[in-house]
Amino acid sequence: MMDRYAEIDAVVAYIHENLYEPLPLARLANYVAYSPYHFTRIFKERIGLSPLYYVSSLRLQKAKDLLLNTSLSVRDIGLEIGQQSMGTFSTRFTERVGMTPTDFRNSAEQADQHFRTLKTLTDWRMSQPLLRHDPFATVEGTVQTEHPFQGIILIGLFAKPIPEGMPLHGTLLSSLGHFSFTGVKPGIYYLMATSVSWGMQTIDFLLPHTTLRTRSREPIVVESGKPVPYQHVTLHPPRLDDPPILISLPVLMDNFLNRVKQHSN
Repeated sequence: MMDRYAEIDAVVAYIHENLYEPLPLARLANYVAYSPYHFTRIFKERIGLSPLYYVSSLRLQKAKDLLLNTSLSVRDIGLEIGQQSMGTFSTRFTERVGMTPTDFRNSAEQADQHFRTLKTLTDWRMSQPLLRHDPFATVEGTVQTEHPFQGIILIGLFAKPIPEGMPLHGTLLSSLGHFSFTGVKPGIYYLMATSVSWGMQTIDFLLPHTTLRTRSREPIVVESGKPVPYQHVTLHPPRLDDPPILISLPVLMDNFLNRVKQHSN
């Protein structure tokens, strides 16, 4: 099993090196001499995503880099990552990052403001009224870290095994330890978290390549009337097989701060 995973890791490295080239499924499968069907199955087992979805995710991450680090037009960035239609590129980017490419390019000042506000926040308790007869489940657990840091943790339940789009449930934590999501409807969820250290610059979390992160390998299955297993997750430095963090972290910060504001009013 580990040998097969080593081969998949080699394909992942190959994808990173050849991201600007056409990467059809047959080319990726041929790289490790597997049939496309067999390759897709093992790739999903290792990474959690299909090979082509993973490639498109890395390309959107590259688009985020180009938007902030170059003056290329949105159209040219779309072409650069292989999207012939600007409309398709804008739609996909917006769905998975949480804002349009142009808004993302212009988001640094607002992101910096959110970060400064979080640094001065004293009351992190969120108003989550516990309904005596809440028909839905609670997903709770503990988040720890391999590498101590001072900062915040963004944690959420996502529909896919990649942090993209708005989490179905999400919050910010001011410290390691316990977390809890209430009112979780029956369904399949993936737990993802990342950290932002107080010493980071805005660009470091607009393009979170180096932030500590974690994800649940197995889906969290929520069923009516059944307790959900307690989750233990550990933040670690980025690994080759981690999917990119596509959701714009400042969007999550903004949502959290709005809920805090409503709670204090």
